Amino acid sequence: MNRSCFLSLAALLLAATVATAQTFGLGEIDAPKQQRVTAELVASVSAAAPGQPFQAAVKLVHAKDCHTYGKVLPPGVIGKPTKLTWTLPEGWQIEELPWPATHQVPSTDGAISDGYDGTVYLPVKITPPATAAVGSSAALKVKVNALVCDPKSCLPFAKEVALTLSVAAAPVTNEANAAALASAPAPGKSPDSPPLTPVTSEAKPAANKALEPATAPPATPAAAPKIPLTFAELLLYAFLGGLILNIMPCVFPVLGIKVTSVVQQAGEDRRKVVLHGLMYTVGVLLSFWVLGGFAIALNKGWGSQLQSPAFNFFLAAFFLIFALNMAGLFEIGTSAIGVGSGLQSKGGLGGSFFSGLLATVVATPCSAPFLGTALGATLAMPASQSMLIFTLIGLGLASPFLLLSLFPGLISALPRPGAWMESFKQGMSFLLFGTVGFMLYVLTNQIEGLPVLFAILSLVLIALGCWIYGRWALPHKPARTQNIARLLTLLAVAGGLWLGLPNASAKRSHAEETVNLKDPDALHWETWSPEKVAALRAAKQPVYIDFTASWCWTCQVNKRVYSDTGLRALFKQHKVATLKADWSDENETIRLALEALGKRAVPVNVLYIPGAEEPFILDELLTVGNVTAALKKLGE
Repeated sequence: MNRSCFLSLAALLLAATVATAQTFGLGEIDAPKQQRVTAELVASVSAAAPGQPFQAAVKLVHAKDCHTYGKVLPPGVIGKPTKLTWTLPEGWQIEELPWPATHQVPSTDGAISDGYDGTVYLPVKITPPATAAVGSSAALKVKVNALVCDPKSCLPFAKEVALTLSVAAAPVTNEANAAALASAPAPGKSPDSPPLTPVTSEAKPAANKALEPATAPPATPAAAPKIPLTFAELLLYAFLGGLILNIMPCVFPVLGIKVTSVVQQAGEDRRKVVLHGLMYTVGVLLSFWVLGGFAIALNKGWGSQLQSPAFNFFLAAFFLIFALNMAGLFEIGTSAIGVGSGLQSKGGLGGSFFSGLLATVVATPCSAPFLGTALGATLAMPASQSMLIFTLIGLGLASPFLLLSLFPGLISALPRPGAWMESFKQGMSFLLFGTVGFMLYVLTNQIEGLPVLFAILSLVLIALGCWIYGRWALPHKPARTQNIARLLTLLAVAGGLWLGLPNASAKRSHAEETVNLKDPDALHWETWSPEKVAALRAAKQPVYIDFTASWCWTCQVNKRVYSDTGLRALFKQHKVATLKADWSDENETIRLALEALGKRAVPVNVLYIPGAEEPFILDELLTVGNVTAALKKLGE
């Protein structure tokens, strides 16, 4: 075996050892560096007694210059609170105790934050049930979720720690732990810490950076921290991101509907025109408030509802019915479900409102420029500020049509309504049919086998129901015929929804992708995992990660750049490992990784350069030029 082969084999074995060790919880071998924080569950007793309470605590040991946050963030501090989720045997009771006071700690870019460093104990009181059997044992578990930061970056920390205690007739004290817990700083006291003088400032979401509101004077002019975005600038980003959503591919179907509506408004009195614009804006804002509340309450990402195959199926069925209505297959009244017909009526305010709701639904698969920065900032902001950002995104999306309604002179320049509008409306239906196709594409990436066939056939059955309604549920038909038609329509649509609804067992398992045999020059994408990234970086190999999702339209547009031959040559020249983090289905690990990057939405594309601690984050909309520029940094 020659020397080069031996070295290659050694590197491969090292990477495999790193990945295996991390997979089986044998410790992080990310690099020859100390872990940022370790967690341990300790108790003041080594044996508990029935009905007698004892003290326990999560012991966090931070590496030098690292810190985590407290249970509640102090006013003005932007970060991520530390959360403990306990799992105890049946009958065991837990009572939260006050945590030690946090104190000023050095944070990213020379900033000042407020949290814990060194060794800290987060205490609770646990009481076994009076009926606990002497001689038995009990497993106590707690999951720690935190954000751990050093002076350069922040990363999520999630780990479950456990402790098994025996049950005895009388408690047996653990002298070392009891002493440590007794001497731990009490509420109102702070552990020893060097004095720091904070200077308030605003926050900026950045790659692997905390959103810290304070900055300290730099030690030297060369070490001056970057100037972060103010909250006002984040609001501007939110508005611009919402405005740009209007030209993203996922919003095209609603644009066609609204263009039809705007043309219809030509010639109407100004009051009605303004009402149409306001109703559309209210519809957009209402749906963004719901999305914002959902994201804040459940800590979900932008578009995360599209991780549900059932939601995507219902969306496909809805757009199909909507498209068939616009195409003229059937006509219904001016109710909210009949937006297509409502747009043709003089008083279709419900149609404008519903168009606003629909605009937000179809906008969520897209993340426009500026939008990623604004959404990322909501990760660590108070709920009121996060909702204000969602409001500005909604106003940005609604602003073009709101301006048209407020300045009717712009509408008067449009063609007058006429018979041509019916043809235009039917033509716009094909945008919705295209959306149905896209939703089916999303489904085929989430489910496989017979459920895919059932989903397609169910849409055919739903279309049959719409045809029956449009053919026989007409005003000039006998009442008996109309009633039978409505019943058959209901059965066909309900049967279609029942037939095609995916269940959890139908979810596709996302395995590692293999080499494309039809295109041997294509990039070889492997499935992302934190362990794989750590192993590759430890081997000093460049790593390119594509955080994507099948329901993300912008992600699909981005993939076009990877077919460029010059770009492929650069990936191979620099031996870049390409990993795909597929967020099509709910994945907590990917969500935490996005949070660590200061992101809440996909697409996100990052490049890890050997020797650099932090990744280089590319623009949300990829071009051959900006990906090439990123790869050329490997040669610098």
